[in-house]
Amino acid sequence: MGTLRLQKKRIYDPPAKTDGLRVLADRLWPRGVAKADAQIDVWPKSLTPSSELRKWFHADPTRYDQFVPKYQAELDDQAADVDAFLSQYGQQTVTLLTAAKDLQQGHLSVLQAYLEQASAKRAATP
Repeated sequence: MGTLRLQKKRIYDPPAKTDGLRVLADRLWPRGVAKADAQIDVWPKSLTPSSELRKWFHADPTRYDQFVPKYQAELDDQAADVDAFLSQYGQQTVTLLTAAKDLQQGHLSVLQAYLEQASAKRAATP
């Protein structure tokens, strides 16, 4: 049985063979990217921050420490969608894509950690 392998990168970086499943993890389509060129396999909007939370965080990126638990709570509320995503794609390499410039202190890091933890819990459950 394979395991989930998550990586993250900007949507503006060229697609690579090592990307595996390319998942757009932004609620809005990124500016300046043609849908035909993006090579997006899945766009699970329910796993992205809500519009309200996204706007709140983008207004003041220094709120990252407050953003993390808020976004985790939103993901908790989407547990069925998280489970469905992991059931369908959790046995392969998944590249989470975003238009955001900061890959370390943004929603992608939170989503990656959340999916990794949820995947580990699933693997540990008989």
